[in-house]
Amino acid sequence: MTKKEKKELIKIIITIFLLVTITILPVIDMIKLILYIFTYLLIGYNVILKALRNIVSGQVFDENFLMTIATIGAFATKEYTEAVLVMLLYQIGELFQSSAVEKSRRSITELMDIRPDYANIKSGEKIIKVSPEKVNIGDEIIVKPGEKIPLDGMVKTGESMIDNKVLTGESIPKRVKPKDQVLSGCINKTGILTIKVTKVFSESTASKILDLVENATSKKTKSENFITKFAKYYTPIVVILALCLAFLPPLFFKDLTLLECLKRAMTFLVISCPCALVISVPLGFFGGLGGASRQGILIKGSNYIELLASTKTIVFDKTGTLTEGKFEITEIKSENKNKLLEIAALAESYSSHPIALAIKEKYTKKLDQSRIEDLEELAGYGIMAKIDKKAILVGNEKLLNKHKIKFERAKEIGTIIYVAEENKCLGYIVIADKIKKNAKETIQKLKQNDKITNVIMQTGDKKEIAEDIATKLNIDRVYSELLPQEKVEKLETILKQQEKGENVAFVGDGLNDAPVLTRADIGIAMGGLGSDAAIEAADIVIMDDDISKIDTAINLSKRTIKIVKENIYFAIGIKIFFLLLGAIGIANMMEAVFADVGVSIIAIINSMRTLKIQKKEDN
Repeated sequence: MTKKEKKELIKIIITIFLLVTITILPVIDMIKLILYIFTYLLIGYNVILKALRNIVSGQVFDENFLMTIATIGAFATKEYTEAVLVMLLYQIGELFQSSAVEKSRRSITELMDIRPDYANIKSGEKIIKVSPEKVNIGDEIIVKPGEKIPLDGMVKTGESMIDNKVLTGESIPKRVKPKDQVLSGCINKTGILTIKVTKVFSESTASKILDLVENATSKKTKSENFITKFAKYYTPIVVILALCLAFLPPLFFKDLTLLECLKRAMTFLVISCPCALVISVPLGFFGGLGGASRQGILIKGSNYIELLASTKTIVFDKTGTLTEGKFEITEIKSENKNKLLEIAALAESYSSHPIALAIKEKYTKKLDQSRIEDLEELAGYGIMAKIDKKAILVGNEKLLNKHKIKFERAKEIGTIIYVAEENKCLGYIVIADKIKKNAKETIQKLKQNDKITNVIMQTGDKKEIAEDIATKLNIDRVYSELLPQEKVEKLETILKQQEKGENVAFVGDGLNDAPVLTRADIGIAMGGLGSDAAIEAADIVIMDDDISKIDTAINLSKRTIKIVKENIYFAIGIKIFFLLLGAIGIANMMEAVFADVGVSIIAIINSMRTLKIQKKEDN
């Protein structure tokens, strides 16, 4: 509980004590009135001051104005206890709201703990503690056990377990070793790490996340805009109705006195306060944002929760999204597999291409590059070289056709690397991008649990590779061999095919995905390994590249919208019912207080359910 909340709680306790004392004490009416006024001002002075300030600034009609005129009216009709009770219960409702908002805010602002306070920069043999903003790309920093990693970089020396729970929502620490990439904001748990900085502080993961979080609540949803407009017109209407209720009935009905009609009007005003709507709807979305952040899902605005809930089509990029983005050898076809792999590894030994890295990773022995002569890389074909004085070709089938070498064409699906020695084909290597372990399960869940009607894949890869992956993952449609601009064109076509109110989400991670992420109704980026451009362009960022969290995000958005709608229907329904009772004189001030504060508290408690994220929606 914050200091402000403690102060409010003490004020509420004192007010309850005074109210009970006034009721019990046998004192004259004048002293009772003075005590009532003192108690009323103690519990309600801040509401009255807000109402006056708003009147001066031109914002007359709000809940503070309604509460003030209603309670002053109660004093005018000698309903002293009710006047104090109205303010007391209103302040209890405000305390509930403050506590609920603080809980939601904490779930988001826990991320603020990732902001590093300092960096240990290596300067010769010395280690100097400096501000992270002063560290440049290429500098080496030392991170000791228990310290936050201040900037993004690559581990140069040392091994350790790092806690990345705040970034990704994963509770299991991750082991890092030399050449591994590390992100700012993670906590080093065990060993000492020397890290070579790859991004300045303003461009680091921690800074970008903090920026996303700080701006997330600035974007209003349609529901929140509806409440703002609703309150704007609703409040003056109920004030006019209250005036009519106070002064018109005595003119037409002789048995109704002005005093009785004034009481009804005051009751009507208390009931009419739109607190439940004004508080609970933004709180519901705020809770949704907080719950998502704890799962490692960063949503850049509450409006995207509403858009995601009505998504019917999801378009996936292939490499790095549905697949690992890391090539591996799946098969070697040759009479002498070891020899073929050795020749291919030597030929690719100078290359940093992903295919070359996959071949070198498979060949675990040390490469003797002195055996290589006259190495030449042929763009679009492969590599030509002399190894052990023999002419070697390593590349695609176009390379072998160019040199008129006979070979058995591979039937396997994947990237095929042929190896020839002295104009004779020795065989081939099949290299494929591995499908992510939970990709198939996620797509199945999206179709079943989240009622996604279309799952589409876009890729620049070959048609046969794309179609093979699409079949394995049960994807509805696939568009292959696309250039970046063609991906945008295809998405435009998909968007035009949607019915009104149906949204299209695009999931990607690469630099070439940024235009598509921007154009889609909802752009979802894989944040752990994704490019900066993709993360900047996206509306939602999955911090640990776990594709299954797309299902979690959609489930969260639908659950949040459901809770927000429950609050809207419940609040409006109860308000209308009690307004009618108040207008005809059945509801008194106590029923009015329940209709206002009681409904607000119930709606706030219901909104807090958005903080509890379920992996799978209960059907």
